[in-house]
Amino acid sequence: MPNIALELGKQVASFGVKSAYGEPQDVDGVSITPVALTWAGFGGGGTDQDDNGGGGGGGVSIPVGVYVRREEGLRFEPNIVALLAVAVPFVCVTGRALSRVIRALKK
Repeated sequence: MPNIALELGKQVASFGVKSAYGEPQDVDGVSITPVALTWAGFGGGGTDQDDNGGGGGGGVSIPVGVYVRREEGLRFEPNIVALLAVAVPFVCVTGRALSRVIRALKK
């Protein structure tokens, strides 16, 4: 049985930039390059003596926005839905932490 960890390592080596930035697409004379936040995890187990080993993995990709190249230049346009999905919890946690800091400073 091949070493699962080495096989997964070889496959994950291509993640990096290739998974975060998509292939540029031309739409109506405008070049669009999609951008995503990606991460993945893999695991494996078992021993060399028995065939009861196993492995698994998974990943997530969140579309962040696109780079748009026009005649005027390059511009990043965010994905509003993903931005709100990240911003709302961030603002809630920041507000709660800030209120606790202010309360502690008043004492």
